[in-house]
Order: sequence, then structure tokens, then C-alpha cells
Amino acid sequence: MKKLNKVSTGVLVATIILGLAGLVIAATSVNLGTADSFAVLAGSTITNTGSSVINGDLGLSPGTSVTGFPPGTLNGTQHAADTAAANAQAALTTAYNNATGQTPVSTVPTELGGTTKTAGVYDSAAGTFGITGTLTLDAAGDPNAVFIFKTASTLITAGASNVVLANGAQACNVFWQVGSSATLGTNSTFKGNILALTSATLTTGANVEGRVLARNGAVTLDTNTITRATCAAVTPTPTPSLTQTPNPTPTPVLTPTPTLTLTPTPVPKLPNTGIAPDEKNIHWNILMSAGILALSIFFYFGRRKQTA
Repeated sequence: MKKLNKVSTGVLVATIILGLAGLVIAATSVNLGTADSFAVLAGSTITNTGSSVINGDLGLSPGTSVTGFPPGTLNGTQHAADTAAANAQAALTTAYNNATGQTPVSTVPTELGGTTKTAGVYDSAAGTFGITGTLTLDAAGDPNAVFIFKTASTLITAGASNVVLANGAQACNVFWQVGSSATLGTNSTFKGNILALTSATLTTGANVEGRVLARNGAVTLDTNTITRATCAAVTPTPTPSLTQTPNPTPTPVLTPTPTLTLTPTPVPKLPNTGIAPDEKNIHWNILMSAGILALSIFFYFGRRKQTA
């Protein structure tokens, strides 16, 4: 029994440790630092063919040769071999190393097309990634979900391939750490920030929502649109406030005061003497006065007689 309890305790402790480890080492966003404002950054040269459009800054360091603008359009600031470009390259190196070191890593097949990936860190056993068809990145409703794809060598996308963002995923939170070079196929649509050790080549009509950043080599463009990705502000869901409805003041119920019905006491009916009330009173008064006078005369004369 004691041995069983020890085993159970050990399993429980291991489960807790693994759970805590999972919480601590979850993927986090890669800080681009001063490289954040750049849509394109290269180390040796930047070459453009056709009517490419760059929405964001363009930088080159330590190289000095930027060609193809125009006919390309730059909606941002160009930095060639200046302090801003040098600082951006230093920030890119830091970001590249951060992405390389993130764990835990899920090892998946090289071909990402036709699959759906949730937030996390991915690599492949072959050390390369390819996209043919559509890769869906599903944030499961979390706009802060981070996706990191790490390759030891190349990233190659096929013509007309797509990276689709679903359920709140944002291109600003997608990072492609490429151990050598990235190549995007003709008329492909790509989402995320390419952090390439060597170079990046965009073939005709390839479009990027994110960044194309190369540490040491060249960036080659051909009628592409690259738009620097920015994270949309996350609006917190307001906590519903409880609206307290005041209790209505009760309407007093008035009990009606009972109405007293007074029954008049009947006045005794006097006998009908044929004399009106006023006349009757006068008649009796005369009679009483006469009686009193007669008695007074009787007693007066009676007393005088006795005295005589």
C-alpha cells in the first residue's frame, strides 16, 4: 500500500511539473525592436523589377546598393548604410536568435499546405518548410496568438499558394525564422514576418502582409506588394454592468372610511289642538299666569283674615 501511494504521489508531482512547464514555455511574440518600422531590410543589396509597392520603411546595411525605385514605389523612408539601418540589423539579429530559441517545438511535416495550425512553435525533421496550396493559421479567437515556424535551411512557397489567417490571427504575430534563404512563388499570398539569415527572393506577383528581413544577403523583388504588419489594438470585452432597477414606490391602497348613515330620531308628534304652535304657547302662558295670580290673591286675603 505504501509503495502504491509513493507511485501515485510521484505521478501527481510529475503531472504538476509538466503542466507548469507548459505554462512557462509557451510561445511569445518576437520583439523586432528598431526593425519594426521596416517592411524590407537586407544586408548586401536590394533589387527591384517592375511596379513593386513597399508600405513601410526600406533599409540596407552594411550594403549600399538599392535599385529599382522607381519604378517601384516606397511609401516609407529609405535607409541605406545609415545609423537607422545598422540599428535595425542589430535588432533583427536579436529577434532572429529569440525565434530560434523558443520552445516547446512541435515537429511537423515539411509540407504545410493543406493543413491548419494553431498557435505554437513548429519545425520540421527535414529542416525546411514548403507551402503548396493553403496553410491556415487559426488563433482560436485569441488576437494575441503567436505562430513561429523555424527552419534550419529554406522556406519555399509554390505559385498561387496562400497563407490564411483565421479566428483572430494577425500577421504581426507570425514569424518565419529561416536558416538560409526564403523564396516566395509567383502570385502567392504570404502572411508573417520573414527573418532570414541569408536572403529572400520574391518572384513575380508575390504579395506579403508582414515583413521581408534578411540579415546578411540580398532581397530581390519583382512586381510585389509588401505591407508592414501592425497588430490591431485589442479591445477588452467590457464587463456588463448590473443596472439596478429601483423598486417602484408602492401606491398606497386607501381603505375607504365607512359612511355613517344617520337615521334621524323621530320628533314626537304633538296632539292636534287646532292651534298653531305659536298660538298654543301663548294660550298656555296666559292660563298659567292667571292661575298664579289667583293663588296669590287667595293666600293674601287668607292671611289678612287670620291676622284680624
